[in-house]
Amino acid sequence: HVTLVESGGGLAYPGGSLRLSCATSGFTFTTYAVGWFRRVPGKEREFVATIGTTGGNLYYGESVKGRFSIFRDNSKNTVFLQMNNLKPEDTGTYYCAEGLFGSGNILEEAYDSWGRGTQGTVSS
Repeated sequence: HVTLVESGGGLAYPGGSLRLSCATSGFTFTTYAVGWFRRVPGKEREFVATIGTTGGNLYYGESVKGRFSIFRDNSKNTVFLQMNNLKPEDTGTYYCAEGLFGSGNILEEAYDSWGRGTQGTVSS
């Protein structure tokens, strides 16, 4: 049974940081790429970041480039999203997802399983 559990959301001030975690189980983590997506108010779920099986093949959504970083710790079956220089428009629910491909993927439909999300709020 595949499980992905996001954590690390909460409240940050503009310009601040949050680090999200996605703890996984039920699959061979090292053979799956991982992505982060988010739902923000008034918009459909959008791509944030993706990472390949070995930590390469990194891609980021245009709105988060230079501010967010995705990385993974394969020894802990966990992927992280470091969010820096946060803006109010980053407020939303963040989801991690896994897919059986090696390079990472920006397409939502490529992913097999999804977590339930963690809420991040950026406000002064």
